[in-house]
Amino acid sequence: MTYAISVVVLAAVFTVASVTPVNMGILAFAAAFIVGAWVSGIPITDVVDAFPSGTFLIVGGITLLFAIAKANGTLDYIMKRCLQLVRGRRWAIVWMLFALSGLLMSLGAVLAVGMLAPIAMPLAARNRINPFLMGMMITHGGLACVFSPINLYGALVTGIMQSAGLPTNPGAIFLVPFALNVAIGVVLFLVLGRDLVGNGTQCDDAPAQEDSTPRTGTLRSFPSDGSAQTTAVMVKTPPDSVAAAPRLDRHQCATLVGIVLLAVGSIGFGIDIGVSAICVSAVLLLMAPTSHPKIIDEVAWPAVVLVCGMLTYMAVLTENGTLNFIGTSVTAAIAPLFTALILCYAVAILSAFASSTATIGIAVPLAMPLLLAGEIGVLGFVAAIVFSATVVDVSPFSLHGVMILANAEVEDKVGFQRKMLAYCGIVVLLAPLIVWALVVVPTSI
Repeated sequence: MTYAISVVVLAAVFTVASVTPVNMGILAFAAAFIVGAWVSGIPITDVVDAFPSGTFLIVGGITLLFAIAKANGTLDYIMKRCLQLVRGRRWAIVWMLFALSGLLMSLGAVLAVGMLAPIAMPLAARNRINPFLMGMMITHGGLACVFSPINLYGALVTGIMQSAGLPTNPGAIFLVPFALNVAIGVVLFLVLGRDLVGNGTQCDDAPAQEDSTPRTGTLRSFPSDGSAQTTAVMVKTPPDSVAAAPRLDRHQCATLVGIVLLAVGSIGFGIDIGVSAICVSAVLLLMAPTSHPKIIDEVAWPAVVLVCGMLTYMAVLTENGTLNFIGTSVTAAIAPLFTALILCYAVAILSAFASSTATIGIAVPLAMPLLLAGEIGVLGFVAAIVFSATVVDVSPFSLHGVMILANAEVEDKVGFQRKMLAYCGIVVLLAPLIVWALVVVPTSI
C-alpha cells in the first residue's frame, strides 16, 4: 500500500505542476513530509536531513555566477565577438549561431536558446535562411552542451549520482549528448541547408570588407542668424564591419577567468562545483559591491526549489523502498536492456510536454535499482536517459521551442508550429533507439 501511495502522489505532483503554475519543488517538499512521515513512518528529522544541501549549493552557485556574467556584460561580449567571425556567408551564420548557442550553454546560460532566438530568427529572414533550420540548429547547438559540468543540468545529474553513491564522470555525461546533437545538426544542415553552400551565399547584411575610403556626408550648421545651412563635407565613416570591437573590462576579464577556473577545477581536480561557484561569485561581487545590489534576485530560485524538492521526495521513496520495488519488479518482468530502452522512450515522451529538468529529476532516481543491479552500464545508461530527456526540447511546448516559435518571422505561425511538432515526433521516435543502440548496449555487454 505504501508503494502505491508513493507512486500515486508522485504522479499527482507531476500532473498538478504541469497544469498549474505551482512550482513542482514546493509540491514535492510537501509530498516528502506527507508520504515520509505520515504514510511511511519516517521521522521528520530524517526527511529534513534528506534535503540535498550539496545540490542546493551547486544549482544556486552556478545560477548566481551566470547571473553575474549576464549582468556585467560578459555574455554579451562573447556573443558579439562570435558574430563578428561571420564573414558574409549564410552557411557561416547558421554554424556560428549553433556554436554560440553551445558556448553560452556550456558556460551556464541555460536560456542560451532564448537569448539567441531574437537575434537568429530575424537574421534567417533577412538572409533567406530556412527559419526552421535556423531554429533547430540553435536549439541543438545549445542542447549539445547542456550537460557541461558548470551548467544546471550537468550539476543536477552529478548531484543525483553522487547522492546515490554511483560513479560519476561529468566528461562522459557531457560527451554523449554533445556528439549526438552535433550529428543531428550535420544531418539537418545537409537536408535543409545545402542551398546555403556554393554560389550566391553572400549575406544581405554581411559585414563588408574593410574600406578606408572617405565617404561624403552632410553637416548641418546653424549660423548666428538662425538659418539652417547644409555643407557637404568629406567624412571617414567606418563601415559596420570595422566598427570598434568590444573590449573586455576588468570585471568581464575576472568573470571569464573565474568560469575557466571553475571548469578546470571541477573537471581536472574534482573540486566541488557548488563551492567553487559560490567562491568565484563572492570574489566577483566584492570587486563591484555596489554594481549588482540585487543580483541575488537573479538566481534561478524556481529551479533550485524544483531540483531540491524532487530530490528530497526521491530520497523518501528510496528510504521507504518504493524505488527498489519498482526497479526490481520491472527488471524481473523484462530484460534489463529492454527495460532501459523503455525508460528512454518514456523519458522522451514525457519531457516533450513537460520540464526536462523535472523529468531528469524523476527518471534518474527511478533508474537507480536497475543501475545498482550492475547489469547495465551506469554512465552509458545515465547519458542515454539525460539525452532522451533533453533532445526533445525541440518541441514547441518546451521553453526553447516556444522562444523559437515566438521569434520566427514566418507568415504561417500555425504551420511552423506543426512542422516543429512533426520534427519533435521524429526525434521522439528515433533518438531513444539510437542512443540505446550506440551507448547503452555497448556499455552493458
